[in-house]
Amino acid sequence: MFRSSELGDELKTLESEVSRLLNPDGGNMFDAAKNRADALGDQIKAALTELGETLREEEGHVEQLIAERPITTMASAFALGVVIGFMLRRH
Repeated sequence: MFRSSELGDELKTLESEVSRLLNPDGGNMFDAAKNRADALGDQIKAALTELGETLREEEGHVEQLIAERPITTMASAFALGVVIGFMLRRH
């Protein structure tokens, strides 16, 4: 059941965390978090750029496969659509 002492403890913990974050040293923590977020953003941009280049390189190969086997491609796409339809229908 609900206990006021637990709520009081939680509020004291929250108060200490907020005061620690608002402390001038908390600004350093904010800057460190911002720097990490910026670094992560740069890594994501680099990964997306690399993925885009890989897809551009493989685009010609995929077009060639589709052009060589149009009926097989259509049958595969239809079968994949049926499978996805059944999967979505059950959930």
